[in-house]
Amino acid sequence: MDYLDGRIEIMEGDITRLDVDAIVNAANKTLLGGGGVDGAIHKAAGPKLLEETRTLGGARTGEAKITAGYKLSARHVIHAVGPVYHDGKHGEPDLLAGAYRTCLELASQNACATLAFPAISTGVYGYPREPAARIAFRTIIAYVEQHPEIKLVRYVLYGAAALAAHQRVLDQVRME
Repeated sequence: MDYLDGRIEIMEGDITRLDVDAIVNAANKTLLGGGGVDGAIHKAAGPKLLEETRTLGGARTGEAKITAGYKLSARHVIHAVGPVYHDGKHGEPDLLAGAYRTCLELASQNACATLAFPAISTGVYGYPREPAARIAFRTIIAYVEQHPEIKLVRYVLYGAAALAAHQRVLDQVRME
């Protein structure tokens, strides 16, 4: 499914296999790999990704840093640190929006016209799927509307249930 003249797509798939300028990694603060999407990206990119992330000094929650993509089809990996969800009253929405926005800014600054996002913070970090999706889509849409250099954003999900929930939220956000 697409939106914004085909510049925003939502799909089910494996983010590590996409041929885009940059893929976003739902990273932890160390940027040194972990489970879920983070582990899959590090495995697919190969050991040079870990070597480079060791030089970055980590990142704070709500921030992102960019590296080469190494063995991935993507030229770059943008490592975003989303918030651990507690109750939504500890700055989580602003931190999550900041993580998405920083990724988009890094994409613009590094001539990444096409990029793919996972659902940041919705795995082991426990952010409820629909509120996280609403923040993600609002942030992405607002940025892409103002930045024509971003030609395509793919939002990549794992599993039919996640895809259906995110499509429902995207449809709601589009109607706002």
